[in-house]
Amino acid sequence: MSVTIRDVAKLAGVSPSTVSRTCNDHPSISEETKAKVREAIAKTGYIVPATSGKSRANNHRNNKMRHMGIILPPTNTVNYENTFHLRAIRGISRYCTAHDYSSTVIAGDSRHEILSIVQRMVEQKDVEGFIFLYSSTNDPVIRYLHDIGITYVLIGKASDYANNTVYVDNDNLMAGQDATDYLLALNHVNIGYIGYGSDFLFSYERQSGYQLAIMRRNIPFRPDYIVNNDSFPLTEEGAVARLLNSPDRPTGLVIADDSLAVAVMQLCFKLGLNIPNDISIISFNNSLMSLLSSPQLTSIDVNSIQLGETAAALLVDHIESNTTLATKTIVPHKLVERLSATWCDR
Repeated sequence: MSVTIRDVAKLAGVSPSTVSRTCNDHPSISEETKAKVREAIAKTGYIVPATSGKSRANNHRNNKMRHMGIILPPTNTVNYENTFHLRAIRGISRYCTAHDYSSTVIAGDSRHEILSIVQRMVEQKDVEGFIFLYSSTNDPVIRYLHDIGITYVLIGKASDYANNTVYVDNDNLMAGQDATDYLLALNHVNIGYIGYGSDFLFSYERQSGYQLAIMRRNIPFRPDYIVNNDSFPLTEEGAVARLLNSPDRPTGLVIADDSLAVAVMQLCFKLGLNIPNDISIISFNNSLMSLLSSPQLTSIDVNSIQLGETAAALLVDHIESNTTLATKTIVPHKLVERLSATWCDR
């Protein structure tokens, strides 16, 4: 098992953040403490990450462009090809170009494959920090970076190590409420939610917002109106189809993102259901897919390009200022009305 920053901290009798600041030769750490930490590093054989002050100083002397990694969710997850990621990468790249950073997109078929790539990049000192384009629970990549003290930023709410993590997100709970309130204002009472499940925190929080909006109107909560899908394409025998075919099916659906919403719309077409007359739909991301769908999707715009730019700005700031303090930044959302939702007469 590799030596972590916590092992060094324990031996030196200091905090992990003190070890990190020592590696960066931060002036806030006394020479006596630095000496103690360096002795612990030598005894444990800890590999100082590429974010060290020496590494960064060398980059400045050699006029080298600094580098960050952009981590996509594993390819075996249902939202991998979501256009949200492309727009977020565009925002990150825009900021990198303006601030003399380059970036590498990291993808793999599993979390462990991604972990292997990230470990090689860290060991080769090829990168100064990482941006995750997703947030999930029990992620071995996040655990690894946290343990060795490499700076990373999440796009999405932190679950593990929340008090030690820099992240940028929307208020997904409020966004879920806003989407549901929109359908409620159109006289819908029987409203369902289709999402990705609790592994993906954005979907879980949007679902929680949906449930809160329903309960605030004193409408009986129906667990059978919630379907968390884990496979594509949607089939006529699956859980979503069973909900759509039920005698008292919902008249409105809040759907976790545009990609899933378009898949549901295609399934509705196969089942002979008209959108929005039989079922009204509202989704999230306001992606190109929402414009290309028929009818065009009413969608919550989460400002994905701004999320990417903000994540890059936070990562660069934490790299260059040698800070390790957790920060949370919320990017606002807005509703974009189109043709996929209408007044309910039922």
